[in-house]
Amino acid sequence: MAWSTPLTAVSNSALTAAQWNASVRDNLLMTAPALATAAGRIFVTTGLNALAERAVGSATINTQETTTSGSYTDLATVGPTVTLTTGTNVIVILTACLFNSVAGSTAQMGFQVSGATSVAPSLNQSLIYESSASADISQMSVVVPVGGLTAGTNTFTAKYRADPSGTATFLRRSLLVLPFG
Repeated sequence: MAWSTPLTAVSNSALTAAQWNASVRDNLLMTAPALATAAGRIFVTTGLNALAERAVGSATINTQETTTSGSYTDLATVGPTVTLTTGTNVIVILTACLFNSVAGSTAQMGFQVSGATSVAPSLNQSLIYESSASADISQMSVVVPVGGLTAGTNTFTAKYRADPSGTATFLRRSLLVLPFG
């Protein structure tokens, strides 16, 4: 069933059951309250007069772990990872406590996308902290709008790197994915 343009009422005109059902009942069945299947979900538009229910995904790893890799890699505890159904657009929020053992070097937390879409981690979509002194720790977040995804089941996995040198340390790592299209 799809939403349809409601009938325009005309004075002194009889309204048939079919007209009422198409204009009122069927359209009410296409509203967010009628389409909701679970608590804590959001609705996004998928086209003209069309809605889809979406889950918001989040995961956290509290373990402190390190890498010396100059390219994006997994830590000993992979992730956090979120798998959910998306449309073509999401907002990814990365949060972590991070630092690098070498002043002037960075600790970077990015993410890759796999499943319906393949996206490699990139500097432009990462949480980046440049240490001013060794063991100079900070907790921070970055909000990354991501477009151009293939609609379907997508998996978002956090990846890490140290640049250009040193040991990058990460703890309280969180990944939140909010579908919006």
